Amino acid sequence: MNYRNKTVTASVAGLTLEGMDIMFISFAMSMIIAEFKIDLTTGGLISSITNIGMLIGGVIFGILADKFGRVRVFTYTIILFAIGTALTGIATNVEQVYLYRFIAGLGAGGEYGIGMALVAEAWPKDKQGRASSYVSVGAQYGVILAALLSAVILPSLGWRALFFVGVLPVIFAFIVRKNLEESPQWIASQQEKNAGKKQSKEKGKLLQLFHSPRVAFTTIALALMATVQIAGYNGLMIWLPSMLQKSQGLSVSGSALWTISTAVGMIVGMLTFGRFMDRFGAKSAYGIFLLASAAAVFLYSYAEGSAGVLIGGAIVGFFSNGMFAGYGALISSYYPVQIRSTATNTIFNFGRALGGLSPILVGYILQSYDMTVAMTYLALLYCLSFIVMLSLKAKQSNTSVEKIA
Repeated sequence: MNYRNKTVTASVAGLTLEGMDIMFISFAMSMIIAEFKIDLTTGGLISSITNIGMLIGGVIFGILADKFGRVRVFTYTIILFAIGTALTGIATNVEQVYLYRFIAGLGAGGEYGIGMALVAEAWPKDKQGRASSYVSVGAQYGVILAALLSAVILPSLGWRALFFVGVLPVIFAFIVRKNLEESPQWIASQQEKNAGKKQSKEKGKLLQLFHSPRVAFTTIALALMATVQIAGYNGLMIWLPSMLQKSQGLSVSGSALWTISTAVGMIVGMLTFGRFMDRFGAKSAYGIFLLASAAAVFLYSYAEGSAGVLIGGAIVGFFSNGMFAGYGALISSYYPVQIRSTATNTIFNFGRALGGLSPILVGYILQSYDMTVAMTYLALLYCLSFIVMLSLKAKQSNTSVEKIA
């Protein structure tokens, strides 16, 4: 297996394990609430605290990966979220659950951007979109894996046993460390630095994301786009099943079928988006998918009948989450190797933390208005992201970008 394929395999596996870890909470939530006798709001804080951990972990481990190497820190992040997940299984109160999920979030937040940086540095520019899409699909594999494990473990062994499975990624971390070489681009950058070719004192890695007005604007714009991506996904996946149960009279089993249909649409959308991005460029790809997402989400509020709901869900998933596949390549392309992990982790995990609050607003809209207003809100989010995307300047050349560091 050549180095390019090794980076994709390791990053896909990492994101699969991360997706599995995050979904364990969703499947086990009702049991956790019942055991600790907490209300829904207190239970909901578990996911919020995990997201905060992801943001902090993304910044910390992104900086460490830029300083000490991708592969070494990548394995540390996997071990950390494995430990946090396994510890969750021995929690004796909800406060301990918060602490252990925060630890798991630290590791999960660090893993994403480092894996994406490895892929971006291994693949040529005209194939980075598809490589990024291969990695992004890993999260959906994690959802499927978590669903299968939950169906087998929860009824017979309970929620604690489910989280003990989380220790297995430690084995994967050792395999990665043994079989994956360090990024050649990162090694070259360190050799250049050590040879004294960079005499100027570097600013802090995080500050370099705001090095100049142009770089600061790019960082903020990409963070807004990432926020919309996560806000749209969470708003759709968390509330749409219950919306459809209410508006279309869908049964719980019908909602599950919708979830599968939408997830399939998402996977196909990701793989399509990656190739589309490589062929036509990031702006064209995001422009088409963002506008199509806005239209699909708005029109979906008028879908009727089982066929309309299932087909419409697949179409919404295809466009709205297909774009997720491109963010690793998009963000990586705007920053040099010296701060690439820091940038990818910080920007995307900021989107996770802020966009993760979207279900609260969608829930309020549904409570006060109706599904059409909620879907209009989501459609407007995609229009906002489209405007932000248009404002992005052309990617800087490697020479000019290197001056950031």
